[in-house]
Amino acid sequence: MNLPSSEWLRNGKGLSRRQFVTGVSAGAAALGLGFNPLMATAAKATPLLRGNHFDLNIGYQSVNFTGTEGIATTVNGALPAPILRWQEGERVTLRVTNQLAHDSSIHWHGMILPSNMDGVPGMSFDGIKPGATFEYQFDVKQSGTYWYHSHSGFQEQTGLYGAIVIDPKQADPVSYDREHVIVISDWSDTSPHRIYRTLKKMSHYYNFRERTAADVWRDIKEKGVAKTWNERAMWNRMRMSDTDISDVTGYTYTFLMNGLTPEQNWQGQYKKGEKVRLRIINAAAMTIFDFRIPGLKMKVVASDGQNIDPVTVDEFRIGVAETYDVVVEPEGDNAYSLFAQSMDRSGFSCGTLSADSTMKAAVPAMDEAPVLGHQDMGMAHHSGHEMGEMDHHSGDHMEHVNIASAGFGSSSSIVHSNTEFGPHVDMRASMPVSGLRDPGVGLRDHMKRYGRKVLTYYDLCNYYPTQDKRDPQREIQLHLTGNMSRYMWSINGTNFADAEPLQLKYGERIRIILVNDTMMTHPIHLHGMWSELETEDANYIPKKHTLLVQPGSTISYLVNVDARGRWAYHCHLLYHMPGMMREVNVV
Repeated sequence: MNLPSSEWLRNGKGLSRRQFVTGVSAGAAALGLGFNPLMATAAKATPLLRGNHFDLNIGYQSVNFTGTEGIATTVNGALPAPILRWQEGERVTLRVTNQLAHDSSIHWHGMILPSNMDGVPGMSFDGIKPGATFEYQFDVKQSGTYWYHSHSGFQEQTGLYGAIVIDPKQADPVSYDREHVIVISDWSDTSPHRIYRTLKKMSHYYNFRERTAADVWRDIKEKGVAKTWNERAMWNRMRMSDTDISDVTGYTYTFLMNGLTPEQNWQGQYKKGEKVRLRIINAAAMTIFDFRIPGLKMKVVASDGQNIDPVTVDEFRIGVAETYDVVVEPEGDNAYSLFAQSMDRSGFSCGTLSADSTMKAAVPAMDEAPVLGHQDMGMAHHSGHEMGEMDHHSGDHMEHVNIASAGFGSSSSIVHSNTEFGPHVDMRASMPVSGLRDPGVGLRDHMKRYGRKVLTYYDLCNYYPTQDKRDPQREIQLHLTGNMSRYMWSINGTNFADAEPLQLKYGERIRIILVNDTMMTHPIHLHGMWSELETEDANYIPKKHTLLVQPGSTISYLVNVDARGRWAYHCHLLYHMPGMMREVNVV
């Protein structure tokens, strides 16, 4: 987001809502800026730029994914933006020119760099004014698969995102013969501002799987009248729906793979006997995907750019802003479908990996749409009646709930603060469970039903030993909160505009415990520092830059506070970000 300082927002002197979410609504005015129309129906390869110096131009582009022409926000006229190929240990310079009619920016997602190069307007710098050029320059201190995107308005939704591939300084521990970068994303012909306004007015507008009379009769046959009645009454009391998986769905979204629709079907090649590395990036605005290649095992070798001990799976969930690298070994001259279905099963993006460019793999049917249950309410051990009562505490008070360890070191209890009570928070997780071993709603029974092994965070084990084994000096517990029916999102019941920054001391080591008090899955991203996920092996803690927090669950991670400055910390679902965000100050 294009964020003014939190102080401005708290004092009421900041940007108006219209200015705050300004994006491609200025597109019409920009038609006179001389952009070059490009219909996105031709299957063109994503441009690749190598080296140390880059000139990137942000501008408008005409696109057509659905038969309706629209205006995208692109870099050098490409959607996705060009792949940037860097070398670990070198210094890169990127001159970014803004040819839009409004401010813009680029954030280098997952990169460890100085805060003034991070690309978040209002925190890192002032943003890039129309017609202006900003020069980013920093040392590349890591290797792996990352990405970049706008942090201004809703430009990310309209196409401003691209891949970063960084070659390691030392020998790569991953063995492969060929690689492909896979960028999956969501596109809507509807303006992102209109989508956001619609959600604020009617949060379930895009959900076409609400319960019907036929569903009730089926439940009665399976569960009986009493149980069905109690469950329906519980959901009605909470003003929630057990089919509310994603805020924005395939009703308005077209899901893309490397900028191509499912009908266009992106194609990648291999030769017989090759090991192929796929660098998979979720650059969507709001869509969490479940990725698999029917008929082909995937060896996951990296998570968020960091090498892990290889783990073989059939399927994995990739949250918005996460990246996974997998190595596959295709057999013979077959064609395989790269299949990324949305978490709510309202659509998919797809491509083909084949030895012959004339072959197109059959696209599998989507799995059954998931339904939320007791576990996703953070009250897995309670009956429906008890949950209905416990979900709606009122009054100005503190609530303490003792739980099992969130990670291998945490022994904290869950504490709901005063700010979490009121009409802006519609539920609180009273008994959240660890999300480490949970593949997520809609995936929990896939081994039993389909024989598919699904990746969990528990499977992640860093390839290299943990560098800093200090115990954390303190713990910070943060609750992901909101009111779904009002489409209000916050942390600890306080939205970004009203929140004080989190103050961290340079050099300290802290534990952050996230508690998801909502029934939505949230990808949480901390800028500038690694999030070291607490599994059960303290000697090989996996590093991540984005963490999926399952509904009604808790997760913990360690942070080495080794980067001074002002940093953004937020949910990476684009329409949650205006409220579910904090500024982090490191002094």
